[in-house]
Amino acid sequence: MTIIACIILIFTFLQMLVALINLFAERNLPESGNKSDELVSVLIPARNEEINIGNILTDLKNQDYRKLEIMVYNDQSEDKTVEIVKGFARDDDRIRLIESDGLPEGWLGKNYACHRLSENAKGRYLMFLDADVRLGNRLIDNAVAFADRHNTGLISIFPKQIIVTPGEKITVPNMNFILVSLLPLIFVRKLKFPSLAAANGQFMFFRKDVYRNILPHELMKKSMIEDISIAREFKKRGLKIACLLGDENITCRMYNGFSAAVNGFSKNVIEFFGGSFLTALLFWLVTTFGFLAILFTLPQLFFVIYIFSYLLIRIFVSAASHQNIFHNIIFIIPLQFSLGIFIYKAFINKIYRKFQWKGRNIE
Repeated sequence: MTIIACIILIFTFLQMLVALINLFAERNLPESGNKSDELVSVLIPARNEEINIGNILTDLKNQDYRKLEIMVYNDQSEDKTVEIVKGFARDDDRIRLIESDGLPEGWLGKNYACHRLSENAKGRYLMFLDADVRLGNRLIDNAVAFADRHNTGLISIFPKQIIVTPGEKITVPNMNFILVSLLPLIFVRKLKFPSLAAANGQFMFFRKDVYRNILPHELMKKSMIEDISIAREFKKRGLKIACLLGDENITCRMYNGFSAAVNGFSKNVIEFFGGSFLTALLFWLVTTFGFLAILFTLPQLFFVIYIFSYLLIRIFVSAASHQNIFHNIIFIIPLQFSLGIFIYKAFINKIYRKFQWKGRNIE
């Protein structure tokens, strides 16, 4: 048991080091004064997004970067998504609506929507956005400059999360807790190992020549975690990718309560651990109950050091993610409880091979 306690302590130190690296290394899309006249294709898959679609189209109209084509794919929406997009298109000829031609056998809805959007895109860059993302005025300027400077085939950003309700406060921060304490994001760009890859489908910025050569959404057409799979595929092919965290220039309110967050995160939480349920479970057990092994087997000083280190992890992760540090500290216990629920539900979904998203049953 003493050996286990020592391993847990070392693991916690490593988590703290990774979170510290992510706090001080380049983690956000930097501001750039460079100007480009390359066409950027902004591609938005939308299914029943009447609440969000007007906001993101307004943000895009207000971008400092003007050379855009903006395409929205209506994925069989049953609300007012189409009417809203058409209204924007009447006022701005850069905006275009693409209607669904049905979902072919063997495809998941979002993957097919992104693929169809890419077929219609003419820009040098393809920027895939979820409809619930919000953008600052210089976001596209900065993305183009970053891609040119670092010669990236893919840039992906985890937006700053807007967290409102108590249900969101005890669920949503878990995503960044896992990501920022386990993966030094600077290594995603600097090192070639496919295991050091991460991406978020809310913001994926491709060079079109790279995208067209691989057709990643077609390649991952059956994958529920196509973003992470695409990032790993790019790394395997020796392509440079960057994974960054969002700040005020790119935000998102991903979920509006506890149930929605559990349903959403259970779709991809295991992939943060390389697709291994056992690794995910072990991480949860260590970060939830690891203190007991240290408390009962090591001198009290080590327990104090462990608690201090664990709190520093939460502080570093929260600061790097632009989240409320106080909330993430006082909700540590319910956050750990909800992480266990994510992993449990992910396991159940895998066993029964059923999942529902955007009103569709996915098997």
